[in-house]
Amino acid sequence: MKKNSTLRGLLSLSVALTLLAACNSEGNTESSDSSSEQATPKAFNPDDPGGVAYKDLSEELGAIPKNDEPIQLGGVAKSFQNEYWRTLKDGMEIAVADLAAAGYDVSIEVKSAQQESDEQGQLAIVSDMINKDFTALLLSPISDSNLGPGVTEAKEKGIPTINVNDGIIQEADIFVGPKADQNGELLGEWVDEKLDGEGEVAIIVGMPKAFAAKQRTIGFEEYMAENAPGIDIVEKQNADWDRGKAKNIAETWIKTHPDLKAIFANNDTMALGAQEAVNASGKDILVVGVDGTSEAYESIRKGELDATIDSFPLYKGQIAVEVALRRLAEQELPRVIWTPQALIDSENVDEKAEDIIEWTGLTLN
Repeated sequence: MKKNSTLRGLLSLSVALTLLAACNSEGNTESSDSSSEQATPKAFNPDDPGGVAYKDLSEELGAIPKNDEPIQLGGVAKSFQNEYWRTLKDGMEIAVADLAAAGYDVSIEVKSAQQESDEQGQLAIVSDMINKDFTALLLSPISDSNLGPGVTEAKEKGIPTINVNDGIIQEADIFVGPKADQNGELLGEWVDEKLDGEGEVAIIVGMPKAFAAKQRTIGFEEYMAENAPGIDIVEKQNADWDRGKAKNIAETWIKTHPDLKAIFANNDTMALGAQEAVNASGKDILVVGVDGTSEAYESIRKGELDATIDSFPLYKGQIAVEVALRRLAEQELPRVIWTPQALIDSENVDEKAEDIIEWTGLTLN
């Protein structure tokens, strides 16, 4: 495969160091009548311009301030059935261990819902942490709305909330995660190059209400519309992050679209399901995913799965802990902090993650 340095680079480090402007409604009218139309504030979207690359931020802020009082962090993930969320948990715990070794008085408890569809179960975990007076919460909601009531309750008690990765919590203090639409943009660019700008492709979407699923799909579609007129997106269907559903969908598409050339799945779990269908068909169809799971890496090494976007949850978890401590220390922080990510294919699959993203660890006092 031809090396593509654009794809292998970090996605966010070139973004200017700016703060996300608050949405202000002008709303001035000549009449005070309650029926007057008023501007509706734009919904918060961390993919909008204005985020700050983590590397730039850490260099500007210096060492993480040491705390005077004990800090108990609460982390809430989607489901530990998915390796991605287990790795994010590992990253958070690594950060706390490093902090403790350096003399910081910090502890963490990370929990998840039983399944990635258990929105109420996840909210119950948040409510329990609030009742136990955790110092700050690091939250990765299942949907863009299920943890809203918990965050409102946390705010009432003065507990800072960090929205980690996805979905999106409108009320959270800070968002920490990758620029999700660029997942799709980079994979769109990669697929376009491999197909020489011609061919039929399809998209397997995650859960319809998930921010990452929506944005990854938008990024892929918009790249193709703007840059690859010869690429035809012939199918798009959700598989709810489920491997078996993705496999079944891909099997159907392979039969109904004999000229199908590529499948983009919103995460690696679904991509690996689609790859099983491709393997069984004996056809040469590109399959790409998102998350950078260990199984995806192994599949790329075996010459099966073609590419994934790794947003490095092990390091993202550490960054989220750092941001929580800086927030508690009342340092001035942007609303959106973009974490590093990179496209992984056969050319860089054996490179160390630390080298790919130039990770040097947290800066401690």
